[in-house]
Amino acid sequence: MYSVSVVVTPSVPKSKTSQRWKCIVAYDGTTFHGWQSQEGGNTVQDLIEKQLLKVTGQKIRIEGSGRTDSGVHAHGQVFHFDAEWKHGAEKLRVALQTGLPRSIRLKSMKPVSPKFHARFDAKGKVYRYEIYLGEADPFMAAYCWSFRRELDWKAMLAAAKVLRGKQDFWAFSGENDRTYETTVRDLRRVDLVRRGRKISFTFEADGFLYKMVRSLTGALINVGLGKLTAAEIGVLIKTRRRISTVVTAPPQGLFMVKVIY
Repeated sequence: MYSVSVVVTPSVPKSKTSQRWKCIVAYDGTTFHGWQSQEGGNTVQDLIEKQLLKVTGQKIRIEGSGRTDSGVHAHGQVFHFDAEWKHGAEKLRVALQTGLPRSIRLKSMKPVSPKFHARFDAKGKVYRYEIYLGEADPFMAAYCWSFRRELDWKAMLAAAKVLRGKQDFWAFSGENDRTYETTVRDLRRVDLVRRGRKISFTFEADGFLYKMVRSLTGALINVGLGKLTAAEIGVLIKTRRRISTVVTAPPQGLFMVKVIY
């Protein structure tokens, strides 16, 4: 969900018979410690890599388009890897899927050029944040932010307009990770849609900072509560200053929708 200044050399096939594969995966992040591999192994990346080892007999490192935090979900995370496999893309997808939990679904698999890189070739990403006004039922609670107060819809729409465009979003990045080469991002789309008690925020940008979407969501909610104004958000962007009313929304309402190439 964010990019940092660390430069990683794109991986290349290890042998002349190795093929690069591109995969789109969806997952329910409720029980996982995020996407990226870490000690303890309870991440989406760790589980997929374990299954790759079982299926191919090769210890393979997969490269994702970006990271998602613990509890965050994905409809269209993208990753690539290099592996020797002679039985076609669909058989590889099925073989990998067989050993994965139901909360991880490999949606597609295809061979691609050895130059393709899931992260570095991405032109943009789309995230969606789900909110429910009231007490969400047990079948929705793990996938939204239940909010028990009414919101000023017109004020939120006005604030969304201020956020759009190519600007410095330092004030909406994670407080403990600001080692970016630049914090300027092109926020191409901020769509707010309400259907009854359900509210969806959709964000599209050329890239996102650490916890940027959750911070933007928290700020918009506080605009709806009258604790922040559209004008004040504009000031925060210009001054690169984060204040207490820019809160980080909880992870369970956030979905990585799509990676754009």
